[in-house]
Amino acid sequence: MATLTPQLLTVTGVTKRFGGVEALAGCTLTVAEGTITGLIGPNGAGKTTLFNVISGLTPADHGQIRLGADRLDGLPAHAIARRGVGRTFQIPRPLGRMTVLENLLVYAHDQLGEALARVFTSPRRVSTEEHRLRERAHEILESMELAHLASARADTLSGGQKKLLELARALMSDPRVILLDEPGAGVNPTLMRSLVDRIRALQSTGRTFLLIEHDMDLVTELCDPVIVMAQGRKLVEGPFAEVRRDPRVLEAYLGTAA
Repeated sequence: MATLTPQLLTVTGVTKRFGGVEALAGCTLTVAEGTITGLIGPNGAGKTTLFNVISGLTPADHGQIRLGADRLDGLPAHAIARRGVGRTFQIPRPLGRMTVLENLLVYAHDQLGEALARVFTSPRRVSTEEHRLRERAHEILESMELAHLASARADTLSGGQKKLLELARALMSDPRVILLDEPGAGVNPTLMRSLVDRIRALQSTGRTFLLIEHDMDLVTELCDPVIVMAQGRKLVEGPFAEVRRDPRVLEAYLGTAA
């Protein structure tokens, strides 16, 4: 008998309105642990709004979101991040005046040195932790092929390198699931190959991804299963080779019956 993969992220009946526009209309979907699940759909389908709701940047009007047994809806973004949701953005948002290494260090949760009193009362513990975090940051940068840029200002990186930095920062918080918003947008083929290899390597270690992408070649190569959204809800789910032929998907993209 086949073993069912446990569902890690569960979205149930999530609704979000902006004025008279219903961006999410009772959206329900699940993401299985250890998968790279693709999230595709025409512009305006609600994909980025769903990411914003899951990560706590935008509160849902109705519905539930769970990560494992933890309920996320209603929590602020920082609390959701602490529970294990990592996030990247379509347009990278590095802390430009800080170095690449410093961009990672600020993403580590609950650092002892954040409490000023501990700097004086427990300096050895603070120093030990800072050393450990620096080692972890260097390991992540090495895995992202960014180690040679550790001392460079983040705003000097190329667009593709900034995409890799976004993923590296997300990893610094040791998330259970990572939301990738169009990781392939604006990335040259060489760095795209590196990004794909990094995502696959992370999946092999048990990482879970939910990925928005418009590049269907990238979706074909990386994602299984694929969820298609339209009009704020899940339309269909399955292997990409199947969903791309579904008449409902063709109608959602082309606006006509297949």
